[in-house]
Amino acid sequence: MTANAPSGPATRLPEAGGAAAGSATFDVVSEAAIAAVLDAFYARVRLDPELGPVFARAVTDEAWPAHMAVIADFWSSVMLKTGRYKGNPFAVHAKVEGISPALFARWLSLFGESCRSLLAPDLAAAMEARAGLIAASLQAGLFFRPGVSGPSPIAATAPLP
Repeated sequence: MTANAPSGPATRLPEAGGAAAGSATFDVVSEAAIAAVLDAFYARVRLDPELGPVFARAVTDEAWPAHMAVIADFWSSVMLKTGRYKGNPFAVHAKVEGISPALFARWLSLFGESCRSLLAPDLAAAMEARAGLIAASLQAGLFFRPGVSGPSPIAATAPLP
């Protein structure tokens, strides 16, 4: 797979849809709203010059449907409290070649763009806030080393709301 030519479910920006006919945003957090945000986000990620290569190494074209299903379960658990996600994000991300604290800011930026393009403002803010907390937690688990001097990657790239 190349970062510039993705295929599969996360390659197109979804058509907007929501509670009201003709609405450009989702008015409630639902499985459909989460799926739309994730499709939009991962379409952006796969084409992004910074994040695309990292994801291309970690997730093959054939693996994208399974990856999207896991991510949908994760966000369903986060936003709707469904409890469907049973994985370990730290273990998964620790194995990703090329992951770095600097990439989290880009991840959050693209995620925020996707949320704001599809969700009502209050819902977008709520989902972005959760993403910020998740990013800070992942960075702490992956990169924080007590006693090591230098700037904190968490403070530099994932400010908490």
